[in-house]
Amino acid sequence: MIKIGYHSSHEQFKPSTLLRNVRLAQQAGFTAGSCSDHFHPWSNTQGESGFAWSWLGAALQATNLSFGVVNAPGQRYHPAIIAQAAATLAELFPERFWIAVGSGQALNEHITGDKWPSKADRNVRLKECVDIMRALWNGETVTHKGLVTVEDAILFTRPTVKPLIFGAAVTAKTAEWVGSWADGLLTISQPREKLQEVVDAFRRGGGEGKPMNLKVQLSYADTEETALQGAHQQWRSNVFPNNALTELRMPEQFEAIGQMVKPDEITNMVNISSDPARHIAWLQTYLDIGFEQLYLHNVNLEHERFIDVFGERVLPALLTK
Repeated sequence: MIKIGYHSSHEQFKPSTLLRNVRLAQQAGFTAGSCSDHFHPWSNTQGESGFAWSWLGAALQATNLSFGVVNAPGQRYHPAIIAQAAATLAELFPERFWIAVGSGQALNEHITGDKWPSKADRNVRLKECVDIMRALWNGETVTHKGLVTVEDAILFTRPTVKPLIFGAAVTAKTAEWVGSWADGLLTISQPREKLQEVVDAFRRGGGEGKPMNLKVQLSYADTEETALQGAHQQWRSNVFPNNALTELRMPEQFEAIGQMVKPDEITNMVNISSDPARHIAWLQTYLDIGFEQLYLHNVNLEHERFIDVFGERVLPALLTK
């Protein structure tokens, strides 16, 4: 079943504003929701960092949408605590919550003071965390000694239907790996050929037939100039390769590299247009690739206008087919 979701960026808006926005999104016809999970924003210009797990309970209660969150268990979060948090949401709101897990960014995880591991070690740690979470949801008593330590953990409150665990992947290499263990794929929009490589790798690695969700970065405004300016002001630090974005530690560093990005250089990673028809065409391309759920992240700050226009002109063109 195709769903078009509204993505709530905790780096850009206060939690109260995001809660208002998801209510508006549901009224406008959006059929799902998702959110980020950051300790720091990507830049000081964005300037927010609400706690996703508190907010998710409010959002699920305030709407009837399903929600997902992108999380990095293993350093800032112990996997047993994430298993407990996810189980509680899944028990409260059956079949309306999913979690995507990834290896994380130093931006958020370095706050513990622990060493920031290599990508290879972060992947090993992530798989340990997934196995721990699933064991706890199965009612097992978990003791584990590895890159993560757990001693005699038992999860007493468990949902009847366990939440799906999506593997978050940006590169084809990671997508192929998560295909072997994840319940589905979560990735981000990028040029079609690169996105197709990610999808093919996920299926090749064991993901054939599993659901695939896509977070779509876009910028819509009433004029092309406003859409481009808004994207450049808010998202210029996020257009670099993933192996760079995962290593920087502070928002100031993202601000510094963002100063080198010219406005027209972000169009490779963000769909920028004032024409709803162009956005419909882009989104239809993603559906044609095989994604079943699209989560739209309007990277500029004009969200009420975005919600209204997409609810009136974009969603009906995609959801009624």
